Amino acid sequence: MENFTPGSALLGGALIGVAASLLLLLNGRITGISGILGDLLRPRPGEVGWRLAFVVGLIGGGLLLLSWSPEVFAPHPDRSTGAVIVAGLLVGFGTRMGNGCTSGHGVCGIPRGSARSIAATITFMITGGVAVWFVRAVFGGAL
Repeated sequence: MENFTPGSALLGGALIGVAASLLLLLNGRITGISGILGDLLRPRPGEVGWRLAFVVGLIGGGLLLLSWSPEVFAPHPDRSTGAVIVAGLLVGFGTRMGNGCTSGHGVCGIPRGSARSIAATITFMITGGVAVWFVRAVFGGAL
């Protein structure tokens, strides 16, 4: 964690919280990325516009960051493409199994007092910690 910057982390967290709160207050929707994208792929009338705007904003924000700080997206030499693909598939599987992603459960569900979201977020955190420990202990941190 040699590159940890508390100021930018605090600002980023606050912006995520404000965005999630605004979507809930103004649109009555939960900011769960897997649900937003999943329901965009199975469109219903009246649901496409805001979902598309949200996804375009996420991608646009990433592209903007890429133009400002391309080093953020530099590949890690100790992570193979296969490992990244497997990790992505496992996250996707966990998202389906947990009936939502970390943004939906952690950012939106916990503040609403959802017991299911609290349990899911605890499970996500423990599983992530065990996965990091396993990769470091078994593979020396490199895959």
